[in-house]
Amino acid sequence: MALSFNTTLRNNMLSQITTAIGSAGKLRIYDGAKPASGGAATNLLAEIALANPAAGSPSGGILTFTVPQSDNSADATGTATWARIVDGTNAWIVDMTVTSTGGGGDLQLVTSSIVATQKVEITAFTITAGNV
Repeated sequence: MALSFNTTLRNNMLSQITTAIGSAGKLRIYDGAKPASGGAATNLLAEIALANPAAGSPSGGILTFTVPQSDNSADATGTATWARIVDGTNAWIVDMTVTSTGGGGDLQLVTSSIVATQKVEITAFTITAGNV
């Protein structure tokens, strides 16, 4: 059974993500199969510091992150398939899908083919709360 929440509740839930990330969150991009929620990570392709705050206020059940502009170079080569947001203590906050632009992922990149030392270019970075 699918749950449906009103917009105010969805926005409040999404605001808690920004609060949980705090002032020193990081976006980690991985290759391979996404593990069970919060499970052991696969090969780390890139780690990008998030803005403070990481996102603005949610609207219509959608949380849009501020796209990090600096220090976006990849650490390894591979195909990005999923990402994880962690807080300043590296505690897991949320896992998400990654696709190339237009592929429908929560995190969309110019290309999902990541090359070590090359810039990782983010084109969309959102989380949508259910039934939007």
